[in-house]
Amino acid sequence: MRMRKKQDLPSKPCVCCGLPFTWRKKWARDWEAVRYCSDRCRQHGAGNGGAAKVGTPLTPQIHSYQPNTHKR
Repeated sequence: MRMRKKQDLPSKPCVCCGLPFTWRKKWARDWEAVRYCSDRCRQHGAGNGGAAKVGTPLTPQIHSYQPNTHKR
C-alpha cells in the first residue's frame, strides 16, 4: 500500500467545534458516521443530544477574581 500525503486525505468539519479534521485509518470502516474530531467534542456534543452548535467554544467560563476574605 502506497503512502498518501495528508493533503490528499478526505476531511470534514466537526459538528461540535467546527474545526476540520482529517480521515484516520481507524475510522476507515465508518468514516461516514464519524461526526466529532475528538473524545472531548464527542462528550460535549453528546450532552446536548448531539445537537451542538457549530463554533461553540469549549473553553471554560472565566470567573471574576474574589479575594479570600476569611480569617485564619
